[in-house]
Formats: sequence, C-alpha cells, structure tokens
Amino acid sequence: MNDRGVLAGIRVIDCGTYVAGPAAATVMSDFGAEVIKVERPGGGDLWRLFSKLPGVAKCNLDWCWELTNRNKKSIALNLACAEHREVLMRLVATSDVFLTNYQRVLLEKFHLTWEDLAPVNPRLVYAHLTGYGDEGPDADAPAFDALAYWARSGLMMSVTGTDGSPGAPRPGMGDHPTAMSMFGAIMLGLYRRERTGRGGRVTTSLLASGAWANACDIQAKLLNAEFPERTRDGHPPNPLTAAYQAQDGKLFLLVLIDPDNEFPRLCQILGLPELAHNELFCTNSARETNAAALYEILRSQFETRNLGEWAAAFRLGDIKWAPLPKLDDVVRDPQMRAAQAIIGLEHPRAGHIETVNSPVFITGEPKRQPSAAPDVGANTREILEELGYSDLEIEELLRKVS
Repeated sequence: MNDRGVLAGIRVIDCGTYVAGPAAATVMSDFGAEVIKVERPGGGDLWRLFSKLPGVAKCNLDWCWELTNRNKKSIALNLACAEHREVLMRLVATSDVFLTNYQRVLLEKFHLTWEDLAPVNPRLVYAHLTGYGDEGPDADAPAFDALAYWARSGLMMSVTGTDGSPGAPRPGMGDHPTAMSMFGAIMLGLYRRERTGRGGRVTTSLLASGAWANACDIQAKLLNAEFPERTRDGHPPNPLTAAYQAQDGKLFLLVLIDPDNEFPRLCQILGLPELAHNELFCTNSARETNAAALYEILRSQFETRNLGEWAAAFRLGDIKWAPLPKLDDVVRDPQMRAAQAIIGLEHPRAGHIETVNSPVFITGEPKRQPSAAPDVGANTREILEELGYSDLEIEELLRKVS
C-alpha cells in the first residue's frame, strides 16, 4: 500500500457491489486510503460479470472491474457465516469508513446497519448509498443508475431525439456522478469526526443525484416555467447552442450564452458582419422567431471549412465550442492526459495500460500510482493475519467459504 496521499492512514471497508458505492471508495484510494473490498467467496462482486453480458464492450481485461476497483484489497467473506461476520466486525473496529450500497433488507439480515456497527466503533463513518433514499414507498426498491438516476429523475425523457425517443444511458453514467456525491458525504463525515470525535451515518441516493444533474429543468418546472416546444423539422430551438458539421464531416457543438456580445463576433468570423444587425437576428426574440432561417445560414457556412480551420478561428474570436468526438478520438485526445483525466497503470498481466482518473485534485497532494484491481479474495490471508488470527484459525476460516 502506497503511504502517500492526503488520506493515507484511513481504512475504508467497501462492502458494496456494482459501481456507485464502490467507486466512491476508489476515489478515496486514489488519495492514499486503504480500501478493503468485501466479496462473496467464489464469484465475488456481481460487477465482475458485467463485461461478459451481451451487448457490452469486450476486451482481454475485465475493463469495468479494473476501473472501479483499482488500488483495493479483496477479502472473501460469507456474511451468512457467524465466524466470517466476526472477521468483518474486527475489521469494522479498526476502520474509519464502512461503505455499502446494500438494500436495507440485506443490511438487516447480516446485522450491518448503522445501529449494529456504531457500538463496535463509535468513530466509524457509516456511508450508505441507496437507490431512492431512506423514506417513502420506494425506499427499499432495487435500483440501478439507469432506473433511478437516468429514468426516474427525468433526464432520460429530457434528452430525446427529434422524434421524441428517449436517450439511452451508457454504463455507469449515473453511478460515477453519484459516487462523487458519496465521496463528498464521506469526507464531510470525516471532517465532522475531526471536530467532534464522533462518527455517524452519511447517505446519498441515485435519485437525489439524478435530480441534481437535472436540477435546472426540474427547478424551472417547480416554478411553472413554460418550456419551448421541441421542433421536429430539423432545426434546434436556439441555433447558437447547437451541433454543426464542418466540411470534413467532423461534428462540433457551439454554445453562445452571451449572444449580444458573442453573436457579432461569430458573424465577423463567418465573414457576414451585417448578419448581427439584421432585424431577423439582432435580438434574442428575433433569433427565436427565425431560428430555422438562422440555423440554415450557420449550417451552410460551417460546411465550407474543415474543423481545424474553425477551431483556429474560434480561438481567435473567443467563441465557445467543443468537438463532438467518437470514442476513438476521445481516447487519443492529448488534453485528456494534460488534464490528468486519463493516467497510466502498470498491470501484472497486461503490462502498461491506461485508466480513467478520479476528477478531484489537490495542489501539493499527489495521488497514488494506480494498481490493478484484485482477484476475489486475493488479500484474505494477509488481512486475517493483520487482524491477529493464528494460522490454524485462518485455515478454519478459509474452509468456511460456502
């Protein structure tokens, strides 16, 4: 375990499954925390199976497991076994954070609620990530991010095609943002412990995180705002915040939200300075009324030059834009590495690979060099020895894995 990092010395028990909860522990591990993942003997966390499903990206490594569980140790425990649960209680007594996204019924079954663990370690920060929150008729309903974050929050029906068909989520699209909410809640819990000496329970949910992601539209609806009608004739309601195609077929997104200042600059770049003063387009209301005509003008102009030429012109004219790359382009983007969004990892079987970094950085506090995700139970013996079990006791515990 690398002892560098602002969270060095913090021990986290990752008693979760799939992504949203465990990914919060991954962020902590990036900053030096020791993360011990509790898995079922044999098959381990069900997230290990995801990359084998039909319709999912395939490669020689279990990409989803490597991403969410780098840097961690794995202990295989059968929580239905009294002796194995006692091992977990010893771990709890020595840990700073217990993180889980188990449903309440499972936490009660295995006696792993906050009320169960607080007497074992009053300084413990107990982090529980749920699908729909602690209260209400759906509090105990099973959830994935596609259901609670993407669908139930309204995001899925807000991001639709021109025919009204809902956008489909990608793997982890809601889990990883929710993990950052969980990470923040855990750090608040640790901060409060520093001030008071007491642990406590912290929570977040996929639904609350999805609502926060969709907060602008939800807030507008809460205040009975009138939304513009979605057009079906091929033009966006606001041509100044829309996607276009350059001459070389490459797509880009234009976003001008200060049009009084930015639209004249764009018209100058296009060689059409008079367009900014045309009564059809010189105000927000005029551009909204004549959106179809303005879109056609902009579209035809953008198709006259390659994206590289537009990129240079936009930079000189201080125009806000971004390319719309495919994944092949995303993984080759040098800015991803300059921003430390993609970093290297030395894998024991695959050699040098790259992975996606967690999106938190502290000046002067280096992150650990990432290490490969563990096999099921890879560190069971090591952890049992550290907890003070004798060789004979360890052999007996290892036999109780069914």
